[in-house]
Amino acid sequence: MILLGFDVEEFDMPLEYGKTLPFDEQLAISTTGTLLILELLKTAGIKATFFCTANYAVNKPDIIAKMVAGGHEIASHGYYHSDFKVEHLAQSKVKLEEISGTKVTGFRMARMMPVDEAEIAKAGYAYNTSMNPTFIPGRYNNLKKPRAWYFDYGVLQIPASVSPLVRFPLFWLTFHNVSLSIIKFMSAAAHRKDGYLNLYFHPWEFTDLKQPERFGFPNYVSKNSGDDYVKKIKAFIHWAQSKGYEFMRTDEFAKGIIKDNR
Repeated sequence: MILLGFDVEEFDMPLEYGKTLPFDEQLAISTTGTLLILELLKTAGIKATFFCTANYAVNKPDIIAKMVAGGHEIASHGYYHSDFKVEHLAQSKVKLEEISGTKVTGFRMARMMPVDEAEIAKAGYAYNTSMNPTFIPGRYNNLKKPRAWYFDYGVLQIPASVSPLVRFPLFWLTFHNVSLSIIKFMSAAAHRKDGYLNLYFHPWEFTDLKQPERFGFPNYVSKNSGDDYVKKIKAFIHWAQSKGYEFMRTDEFAKGIIKDNR
């Protein structure tokens, strides 16, 4: 089973690198990428989960409608991408349900930052996928955390997938910097170990990020972005389908585990 998740947000990452990007451009870049993803998923005949900020949804309800029409899940990525308050947990859930007309059961914290699990439960989420069980200096220090699903405060925790043993992360940056053959090898190993893969990406990666004056990104972020990224994700999906792996929305995966563990 492969869970594909896409974090749909106002594209504010250039601000981390000292660049100013108008809000309408942030929305436009994320929207262009999202439309490419929707077409890619439609062609492949698979469903995925879109973790959206409420801020994006408020400004682009038509895109949320396209996700729902395509049979995809809407989950919460918080209210804003770079501003978090505990009350945003429930507020984003309510707003996304209002805009999408669907029940929101999942959450992913922006930038996979730590979040109070008791508050996640209190806000009414069934699952949380906000943890990358690896070590990346200055970002993650979760080597002592479980690498596969578990429960905390009654909420199903679904960590991002990592390879067995060394816990090499299988996330968006890996697809920029590691050859597809190695990604396939590690993905197959993780799937054998855990019985599933939980992978996440961002729509803005499907834009050509090799524009240092505009975005300020280092090479390890901008490498293989834009059309190259589209091709790589397509090739990965084709490989997975040829090997008989199935794709599933995260809420459906979570529902099965929760039902079996009541």
